[in-house]
Amino acid sequence: MSKLRVLFATSEVAPLIKTGGLADVSGALPAALHRSGVDVRILLPGYPKVLEQLGPHKVVASFDRWAGLPAARLLSGTMANHVPLLVLDCPVLYQREGGPYQNTAGQDWPDNALRFGLLSRVAALLASAETPLSWRPDLLHCNDWQTGLAPAYLHFIPGGAPTVITIHNLAFQGNFPAEIITELGLPASCFSVEGVEFYGNLSFLKAGLFYSDHITTVSPNYAKEIQQEELGFGMQGLLSLRSAQLTGILNGIDTAEWNPLTDRYLTNNYSHARMFGKALNKRALQNRMGLGLESGLPLLGVVSRFTYQKGVDLLLEIAPRLMELPVQLAMLGSGEAALQEAARALSHRYPGRIAATIGFDEALSHQIEAGADIFVMPSRFEPCGLNQMYSQRYGTPPIVHATGGLADSVVDCTPESLKDGTASGFVFSDMDADNLHAAIRRAVSMYFDQPHWKILRKNCMAKDFSWQTSAAAYLEVYRKVLSQRAEHRNN
Repeated sequence: MSKLRVLFATSEVAPLIKTGGLADVSGALPAALHRSGVDVRILLPGYPKVLEQLGPHKVVASFDRWAGLPAARLLSGTMANHVPLLVLDCPVLYQREGGPYQNTAGQDWPDNALRFGLLSRVAALLASAETPLSWRPDLLHCNDWQTGLAPAYLHFIPGGAPTVITIHNLAFQGNFPAEIITELGLPASCFSVEGVEFYGNLSFLKAGLFYSDHITTVSPNYAKEIQQEELGFGMQGLLSLRSAQLTGILNGIDTAEWNPLTDRYLTNNYSHARMFGKALNKRALQNRMGLGLESGLPLLGVVSRFTYQKGVDLLLEIAPRLMELPVQLAMLGSGEAALQEAARALSHRYPGRIAATIGFDEALSHQIEAGADIFVMPSRFEPCGLNQMYSQRYGTPPIVHATGGLADSVVDCTPESLKDGTASGFVFSDMDADNLHAAIRRAVSMYFDQPHWKILRKNCMAKDFSWQTSAAAYLEVYRKVLSQRAEHRNN
């Protein structure tokens, strides 16, 4: 029996290019599928950082200018994890300073519709009878709005493979003025409610949700939430109609990169059988961030974007009350200027008790996960989230709001869940400052009950968040989609 062939189209892949969780998934899921015997290949734009790291490669195809989309080449290389990589080389669209989606000033590229229209168009061609490659996928897996037009293109190309699209965050939709449809080369007939139209605009994500064979998202709970008005961002009606073709699959984490026993960023490695190293990492973190070397105080850790979604505003609001518990607080992140400034102000107001590092530091993010006693992640909504999983793996019980993947991956600590071995953190409902404060207070109280705290930490570290579990669930979706397509052909 031949291997299942999957083309995985995405706009970012760790470690080549990363702005968020999409890159982590795009690096880890194909690798897990590859280990499971799937012939998977990743399609990615040729940003400068990607080309710099590509290594040995060759040109395997060329694409002529089409509608308003420029000519491009397709380069073939290999990821460090041995997953084949197809890089879309189009200098006029991708060779520029800045990030994948924004310029150096943080503004969206004005031609993003063309940049990701081309990516979607090439993904569709490679998954159709018109592919210039000898390798042709059985299925196309698209990710977020940046590849959302691919299922729409495939709808109008003969012999197209079935498609799956994964929603990593429904809030980002890729909505553009209607007139761009001509430059993208899509027929005018698809600009309707039953197509790519979304409140008068052309929506890349709506296109993917409407035309794909199946929709997945990054946690079971988030799959339910996006069918409701509060987190549906205007697409809840379509998602509800397609609920039979909607599956929530919890993301995994890179258990090789995030392993306290081998983590290269830690001063002392440790495991649930030898926990002494965790206390040494706490001291190292206190030293690095200028916190007082008080081993008896619980140290709260935060690694987050400083945005409204992440609930950082509520944490900063209650910080003075937290100082009365008492605790220490170590924060790492960047985002909204007002929140960054508020974090800095608190560190000056409470020296030795609150420390804030503004920016991103990979090493420090690992050190906070290992050195903190408790991790705080009060997101208002969180499609999946990764840090709550890292925290549990590092024996740092997380405090989370009961939303999305946070609710799916953290079991609230109660006498019952402690007894049956499932407790792995502290979960609160009804997002407000008082409820967050109550959850932290509850965690701190448990911290001083060391016999039970040790049980809780051990529960956390025993949980399996590996990508192989997630990959098996995706394989099940792929097989279901292929079976349904075959059945449809035979009828």
